[in-house]
Amino acid sequence: MTATANAIKLANVAANAAADKLAENIIAWDVTELTPLNDVLILASARNERQVNAIADEVEAKMAEAGVKTLLREGKALGRWVLLHFGEVIVHIMHEEERVYYSLERLYKDQPVVKLELPEVPETV
Repeated sequence: MTATANAIKLANVAANAAADKLAENIIAWDVTELTPLNDVLILASARNERQVNAIADEVEAKMAEAGVKTLLREGKALGRWVLLHFGEVIVHIMHEEERVYYSLERLYKDQPVVKLELPEVPETV
């Protein structure tokens, strides 16, 4: 089983919203083999607590515009790790330090990566 076309479309909406607020290291996995409840899990990093919350707000706003309600929101008060659950898509927005510490990538390394259509990031000089 693989992620539905709708889940991949929504994952791109969420990932692009995160990118709009300068999220870094955005990656998505097809987790249909792990859970029957979700298709795509997205992980994005931010440099500070304000940015974590700004990214979370933008993701929720863009998903709402796409007609998707937030089913669960956790961690926004602390701004270190926010989890947003949209049904088919789950988004983790993590402060860089939490991302390194918890290393969720190692948990999902065997899952297929979902190709996201993200804007090109300009190189800094």
